[in-house]
Amino acid sequence: MDYTYFEFTLPKGFVDTNCGIHHHGIMRRVTGKDEIVVHKDSHVQQEPYYRIFVILSRVITRIGNLSPVTPKLLEQLFLVDLIYLQNFFNHINQHQGGMARSGEY
Repeated sequence: MDYTYFEFTLPKGFVDTNCGIHHHGIMRRVTGKDEIVVHKDSHVQQEPYYRIFVILSRVITRIGNLSPVTPKLLEQLFLVDLIYLQNFFNHINQHQGGMARSGEY
């Protein structure tokens, strides 16, 4: 069983340009390389609050059938979904196992 990737379900869902709603996605655990890339990102250097968009875009492999997930895409999320993803990110990166593959918490 792979404890590196985790499924999640957004509370509201991402609404695409065709009014399709995407609720389900996959997030992986963060790596040291992710942290280095985020630290070097010019948007993050100019606006440190932008870090969450960049780090999430690196670890979310898909939302619905949307891939890649970019910071610009994440900017369009409802606030409740962004907060959910921040909490989910913290949860899977602070625990070293014992979670089901679904990653739901």
